[in-house]
Amino acid sequence: MKRLDGKSALITGSARGIGRAFAEAYIREGARVAIADINIERAQRTAAEIGAGAYAVEMDVTSQPSIDAAVAACVKEAGGIDILVNNAALFDLAPIVEITRESYDRLFSINVSGTLFTLQAVARQMIARGRGGKIINMASQAGRRGEALVAVYCATKAAVISLTQSAGLNLIRHGINVNAIAPGVVDGEHWDGVDAMFAKYENRPLGEKKRLVGAEVPFGRMGTAEDLVGMAIFLASAESTYVVAQTYNVDGGNWMS
Repeated sequence: MKRLDGKSALITGSARGIGRAFAEAYIREGARVAIADINIERAQRTAAEIGAGAYAVEMDVTSQPSIDAAVAACVKEAGGIDILVNNAALFDLAPIVEITRESYDRLFSINVSGTLFTLQAVARQMIARGRGGKIINMASQAGRRGEALVAVYCATKAAVISLTQSAGLNLIRHGINVNAIAPGVVDGEHWDGVDAMFAKYENRPLGEKKRLVGAEVPFGRMGTAEDLVGMAIFLASAESTYVVAQTYNVDGGNWMS
């Protein structure tokens, strides 16, 4: 028997990157997965590429009507939601004296408010359904400490860790486990953009920051989306039933807690 047989999952921001890797892994483990993304065409392409078990849902985590519509779509399509992965997020960086309110508001709207109110909407559905569930928030090693150029993003991910603790303690009485994953530096399209931002502010050639941070990981390289899949499956499965309000570092040894 597969670990997620008969389960229904909603993964935000899953048309590409880490979210897509989780979707593919959950389907391999027997789940039906909603590929939720603000870009419905991209979500539809991804669902078609993944194949049976995946379906596309349009979702903007900064809009409550969009969140509610996405949850309703999952209930209609799959009967309910057993697993939520709050993966949608945005990154930005700047020195403290150059941070703009626009950047601050945008990051908190997606990374924090989006996480909280998606979690809330899905938790309400889980409670009404009466079958419990698993909620996994995507934190970051950036939420464990500040960084000179990454103040706002670090603050949003610290907030995600805190929300995970509070929601975990509050919802476990309903049989809903809330936990989080804190990745380190994960190679891919996202980090290509991050590298370009660091190049601008640290006066580095493109690719150098990425090379340096990879070399500094105790494991010896940057992570990949596939490196996170095992933890994502564990936290979505019955194996994690007694795990409550925790944030797990999956970062090659970058942070110890």
